[in-house]
Amino acid sequence: MSLHIAVDHRAPVAESVLMPGDPLRAQFIAENFLDNPIRYSEIRNMYGYTGTYKGVPVSVQGSGMGMPSMGIYSWELYNEHGVENIIRIGTAGSFREDINVGEIVVGLAASTDSNFQHAFDVPGQYSPCCSYPLLNKLQEAGKETGIPFTAGNIVSCDVFYETTEDWWKRWARMGVMAVEMEAAALYMNAAYCRKNALAIMTISDSFVTGEKTTAEERQTTFTDMMKLALEAAVK
Repeated sequence: MSLHIAVDHRAPVAESVLMPGDPLRAQFIAENFLDNPIRYSEIRNMYGYTGTYKGVPVSVQGSGMGMPSMGIYSWELYNEHGVENIIRIGTAGSFREDINVGEIVVGLAASTDSNFQHAFDVPGQYSPCCSYPLLNKLQEAGKETGIPFTAGNIVSCDVFYETTEDWWKRWARMGVMAVEMEAAALYMNAAYCRKNALAIMTISDSFVTGEKTTAEERQTTFTDMMKLALEAAVK
């Protein structure tokens, strides 16, 4: 048992874990996609489940919102529960006119405005990126399922309610395609721990058009992203 994750002996954490921010999305995935899921942890209502997908053990663990929360849960999974692969599945806001609500994006790299990297004492600016083995598996899964996605640079921000008007346009000018709040911390932890990480997001709103999804849609839809992540996890 780690500080924030208690594990039921009947369902230890699998080697590959899907991590939505919302614990209720973790519950939805476990109940709708996994065979024989068992909830191994409910500390702070941050649910974690282990079951099987196509006969392969897979876990689903909520991460909470923001890099500090993602940093805690992914660190414990990597270092105290034997996890090798974490695939973040979440939502993002599009900065591009050609990436619409409901489409899937993958973070090849995660720019950030956070000071999360100070924990690793690097003598410069670190550039967090995904793990190629997981990206390669996702590409294979995309071809097999026919589920499309766009890969590129994303930005992980500490602040959700920005007060500077059109702040996002400066990121967009540098080719950043979308914003979310967790991937950079996940990628840094994975790099430090010599593990694998990949962030997959469904676009929930567009900074270009102003279109948004509802809270319920964010929690229970976006099933293409879930299926794509699961297919990659069991390869």
